[in-house]
Amino acid sequence: MASAAPALTRTETDSLGSMEIPADAYWGIHTARADANFPITKRPISVYPDLVIALAMVKQASARANKEIGVLDAERADLIDRAAQRVIDGEFHDQFTVGVIQGGAGTSTNMNANEVITNIALEMAGREKGDYAFLSPIDHTNRSQSTNDVYPTAVKIGLSLTLHSMLEELDLLRRSFLRKAGEFHDVLKVGRTQLQDAVPMTLGQEFHGFATTLGYDHQRLSENAALMFEVNMGATAIGTGITTHPDYAQAVLKHLRQITSLDLVTASDLVEATSDTGSFMSFSSSIKRNAIKLSKICNDLRLLSSGPQAGLGEINLPAMQAGSSIMPGKVNPVIPEVVNQVAFAVVGADMTVTMAVEGGQLQLNAFEPVIAHSIFQSITWMRQAMWTLRVNCVDGITANRDRLGAMVGASVGVITALTPFIGYAAAAALAKTALLTNRNVADLVVEAGLMSRDEVIKQLSPARLSGLEAVTAAIPIIAPEDLEI
Repeated sequence: MASAAPALTRTETDSLGSMEIPADAYWGIHTARADANFPITKRPISVYPDLVIALAMVKQASARANKEIGVLDAERADLIDRAAQRVIDGEFHDQFTVGVIQGGAGTSTNMNANEVITNIALEMAGREKGDYAFLSPIDHTNRSQSTNDVYPTAVKIGLSLTLHSMLEELDLLRRSFLRKAGEFHDVLKVGRTQLQDAVPMTLGQEFHGFATTLGYDHQRLSENAALMFEVNMGATAIGTGITTHPDYAQAVLKHLRQITSLDLVTASDLVEATSDTGSFMSFSSSIKRNAIKLSKICNDLRLLSSGPQAGLGEINLPAMQAGSSIMPGKVNPVIPEVVNQVAFAVVGADMTVTMAVEGGQLQLNAFEPVIAHSIFQSITWMRQAMWTLRVNCVDGITANRDRLGAMVGASVGVITALTPFIGYAAAAALAKTALLTNRNVADLVVEAGLMSRDEVIKQLSPARLSGLEAVTAAIPIIAPEDLEI
């Protein structure tokens, strides 16, 4: 007699009734209901691997803490611990199917993690998936926990992990601009304020400024990362710690610190920490700051490369793709443009976070899923945007040295360098004459008898025009040997 075909489904039951779950699924009935209820974004939480890893870290730490304080037997605790480690190592992420936007303050995400880790553990124990009489997603894997402390803690840990990779990319981009600053350290150009010609500078100084501002952002983001280190594990439902052992909060914090290598601390007021999400708003704001400043840099790159014939045309961006379906030979600054758009999205995400933080009521903020999604998306997109800006744009930028030199030579703005010697009024009058007659400023100064030819040549040398050689007040010297890459 032929053996019976294996069952294609298993039956799981919750307080609302029973459902058939695919036999090979590691998720269970709570996840199935959430998948049906929230078909909104078509983006599962697994699109943010660090969030999945962080959830597993919280479950692992809780299992170890529950074992240590004696509220969970060693066999079950060890099974949960080992199953969680497999998720931390990158397995089973496709089983985290709940949509990133969901009602319930993250309950569906927490239950998705509970069910997947439980069924991995059951399989490791040689038992059938869904054998919750032996190992329960709620009674064992979720022991001493609530969504209201698990979810925000996992989000904070996940954001910390994700931010680390973004900071690495930010520093690589900063270094790329520094290398260009060294390459262009001797390229004189006309500076501009309010889109009008100003005084000379070097292209190296301009690129060094880009690198410096990104360095400041790296510092601010690193400082704000500490906002994610205060967690509320042990708070359970509203911060009172109901259903937990008195020693749990301290034990789970110890294990979380060991597992994550983060300097986590338990909030001093768990009721406040469970209801307040202000730290997410501050953290999001620092990402927005970085996005806006990076967008400004991209605006400058687009302006400096504009033309190339009828625009500024000071620098050349790498040609990445054809720019028009109708104009042959046209190449657009597509890489800075896409970074601009990422910045716009980050600004919108930050506003979403702000409104979600404001929308919290009483002892819990129900809108943490959209907060988490918004910030994870911002960090992920920013990291990728900085990568493509560095690799596909900045590293390949070249200077149009001849054009830059010609523009400096024809610029009336160079007369500013002579004001300490001939006075502002005389300089202004000669600048006006130069513009009207299209004559050389140096010639006019010499003809007026205000300075000798040798004096004018000396003061209008590239080194003095750009402040590399001080006459009055000097701007910092930017030369290759001064760069800290």
